[in-house]
Amino acid sequence: MSRPIIIAADDYALAPGVSRAILALIRQERVSATGCMTVSPFWAEHAAWLRPWRRNADIGLHLTLTDHRPLGPMPILAPDGRLPPLKALLRAAVLGRLDMPEITLEIQRQIDAFTRHFRQPPAYLDGHQHVHLLPVVRLAIMLALGRLPPEVWLRDGREPATAILRRGVSPGKALFISWLGTGLGQAIDFGRLPANGSFRGVYDFSGRVPFGDLMARFLTPPTSPDPARPPLVMVHPGFPDDELRQVDPITDQRQVEYDFLASDRFASQLAERNLAVARFIEPPTPA
Repeated sequence: MSRPIIIAADDYALAPGVSRAILALIRQERVSATGCMTVSPFWAEHAAWLRPWRRNADIGLHLTLTDHRPLGPMPILAPDGRLPPLKALLRAAVLGRLDMPEITLEIQRQIDAFTRHFRQPPAYLDGHQHVHLLPVVRLAIMLALGRLPPEVWLRDGREPATAILRRGVSPGKALFISWLGTGLGQAIDFGRLPANGSFRGVYDFSGRVPFGDLMARFLTPPTSPDPARPPLVMVHPGFPDDELRQVDPITDQRQVEYDFLASDRFASQLAERNLAVARFIEPPTPA
């Protein structure tokens, strides 16, 4: 029997080319989850594109707190109406300068925008540039989760250090994200909350190593440390367009990712490891 693995495409609605590429991969059953950026001006239109495919993939909220315009006033974090770059947000989080009520309100606005246009709550929550793992933000995420259906799952950013080092793909970056995910991960463990198992897909987007070679490493080993929770590989496919180039530095590499994920070689990698691209499978409740 094939073992499940979640292939989660980030940044749906960031730009038309990104959304179209993700939709194509959902139709091809190469992607089983996608995180949506409801701060995007394209979200309302692109939500309608996605609704017919809600049974084919988990459609989640890709919480956005960097580089874009928030959905409501944030005088502390975004006094000029634009969210800060990631380094500034990280600094504010580490120094305890994030305002809990402000973050909580913006998360709720983004959830409300998701539900209004997609016509159902998100299947899962995660963060653009992993912001859901940050202090204060992760607490606000937990509060938001309490107002959502119990089956809504979280993206756990942890991965065993031994697996990261053995994989050898951007180990410093991957170790940092895993360490950053410790706080949210502890809440997941304590509350026995639905979440993925090991988290994979972190690399530098440079294109120096063929993406197919990277994916072969991301798929190995084929199971998570907790066999009841499927592993998750984060991907960023897209068709580069003018709208994407205006808002994000990662452009041509998205096409590279799309081409590989749509290819026979990716299908062969999955088959060789007895893996099936699958939606989240909630682990059974312990007896």
